[in-house]
Amino acid sequence: MSALATPSVFLDLLARDAAAIEYDGPVVAARVAGAGAEELAALEAAKRVALEVRATLARSRRREAELVALFETAGDLAALRDLDAVLKAIVTRAHTLIGADVTYLTLDDPDRGDTYMRVTHGSVSARFQSLRLPMGAGLGGLVAQTAKPYVTSDYPRDSRFRHTNEIDEGVGEEGLTAILGVPLVLGSRVIGVLFAANRSARPFARHEITLLSSLAAHAAVAIDNARLLQATRDALSELRSANELVRAHSESVERAAAVHDKLADLVLRGGDVEGIAAAVAEAVGGGLVVVDADGVVTAVAGETSGFDDAGAGGRAGSGAGGRAGAGAGGDAESAIDVIAGVVRSGPLSTAASATGLIATSAATGHAARSGDLVVAAVAAAAEPLGALILRAPESFSDVDQRILERAALVVALHLLMRRSEAEAAERLGGDLLDDLLAVPVRHTSTLAERARRVGVDLDRPHIVVAADAAPADRPRAHFAAGRLAKSEGGLAGSHEGRIVLLLPGDDPAPAAQRVLAALRSGLAHPVTVGAGGPKSDVAAYADAHAEAVRCLGALHALGRAGCAAAPSDLGFLALVLGGGDPGAVVRKALGPLVDYDAKRGTDLLGTVEQYFACGRSLGRTGEALHIHVNTVTQRLDRTARLLGPDWQEPGRSLEIQLALQVRRVMGL
Repeated sequence: MSALATPSVFLDLLARDAAAIEYDGPVVAARVAGAGAEELAALEAAKRVALEVRATLARSRRREAELVALFETAGDLAALRDLDAVLKAIVTRAHTLIGADVTYLTLDDPDRGDTYMRVTHGSVSARFQSLRLPMGAGLGGLVAQTAKPYVTSDYPRDSRFRHTNEIDEGVGEEGLTAILGVPLVLGSRVIGVLFAANRSARPFARHEITLLSSLAAHAAVAIDNARLLQATRDALSELRSANELVRAHSESVERAAAVHDKLADLVLRGGDVEGIAAAVAEAVGGGLVVVDADGVVTAVAGETSGFDDAGAGGRAGSGAGGRAGAGAGGDAESAIDVIAGVVRSGPLSTAASATGLIATSAATGHAARSGDLVVAAVAAAAEPLGALILRAPESFSDVDQRILERAALVVALHLLMRRSEAEAAERLGGDLLDDLLAVPVRHTSTLAERARRVGVDLDRPHIVVAADAAPADRPRAHFAAGRLAKSEGGLAGSHEGRIVLLLPGDDPAPAAQRVLAALRSGLAHPVTVGAGGPKSDVAAYADAHAEAVRCLGALHALGRAGCAAAPSDLGFLALVLGGGDPGAVVRKALGPLVDYDAKRGTDLLGTVEQYFACGRSLGRTGEALHIHVNTVTQRLDRTARLLGPDWQEPGRSLEIQLALQVRRVMGL
């Protein structure tokens, strides 16, 4: 045996890490040399032992490499602070360690109860990269549900898993066959799944499963650390922001309180809206316009360049506290829009009109802003009183906005105080109005003197207007009525539970419409208005008031709440209600025919009356009047030219027929 190879030759092979095929060389050489069976058996036994030692050494080296790789991976993951970087490092390291074609990671979605594809490495399919895996579906869903590793060498044909079309199509498009999935477990909770996959059928060895599981365990901790770190950073950022906010808020509260104290002091010392506007403009900068509830400019302050001509809405003076007035009765919305257009440096868009911003501010209780235009509504409870319109400077801040909002409250307080003063004065006029409408009227000589003291001339004809308003709207309606009465040289007050005005004039119909327009602005409920008169005798004012009340009753009975009417507007209904002048009703309906017959000596009235009596038959009308049917036609054509082409329409013809009957019965 000394001439042949000995078992020690295998030690040399082990020492130089020879390939496994080289271990057959000594046995083959001995067999060729004619070694005996005993020697050959000894060599075979030595070869088997040497190969086992070689395999053990290979496994040790591989394990050593894996441990080194895991150690390096743990170091890499520990050094990372960004969650996205952590996830990419996990998938990339898995791809390197396992040597798979594709590695990918899914994370748990607690809101939807499934897992979603978060990071992939080696993937080429967009569908696969957007897959979501329901709990229990597919290999990954089963791993997430059971928190156990699963492996398959041929996923498409493996019946152990619950296949879904969506998952199978995604896996098929990626071309994957063998898949290994291990859970990312944190405590007792699965937070995701780490996968290694190949595009050919091959089993994953136990050590590969162990390796990927070890990497997944490191990854779970790294992911949790990254999340905790991010949460800590977010908390610190929120704390810094909160600290800055508290400091800024404290400063803003102190500044706003100082301005508010100054404004309150102005009001208590008898200041007016102009003074308040000047103080606000000085505090926040920019140019400020104050308007009342009807859009009339009441004050301008601050940077007033551009306010010299406020257009149709009014004229604004220059300088802080400059006065501005708008024409009475003008369109309030147009006035506000003109003013707002001047306040801004450019044209005002429809969507951000001043009226829209005022409505927004009133609804929210805060100033509304569009560009450099800031509007704060002035209101008392739900009642609009006006607005502050500011052209804000570039330095305008939230603190300045709160100052503007506080200024709006101060202006509201000032206006309410002025209203209280006005109401006290109106009560004096209301007492006079009660005495004028009393039945019977007493002390007529003193009434005329009292009226002159408040600027009312009872020698002129007057109209009495009565209005019904909802209880919640009465304070504002009373205020508007007093303002209108003062502007027209009349009186306003309450009488028998209604708002009543005594206005100079000789036509109650337009007076009723004027009162309706003045009272209904800004009210939450409809206001109904009736008018009576005119009357020149003080003793007849009570009759005019009764006419107005009857008109109100008629409007309510007809379902016309929110409208205005005088007896002439109601026509024959005024007679039915007992409150109209028969002659006026007949005159309104038949006046042109009466005048024509009187001037020409014709009988159009008789022809029209007979025409209606004969059921609108031309032939029977001609027979009754003993005239040719052509003559009847000519007379009716003349009637149409005098009364209008609609005189035979149902509503108009009814009015004409009733007027004819009244005329005949009363001999008018």
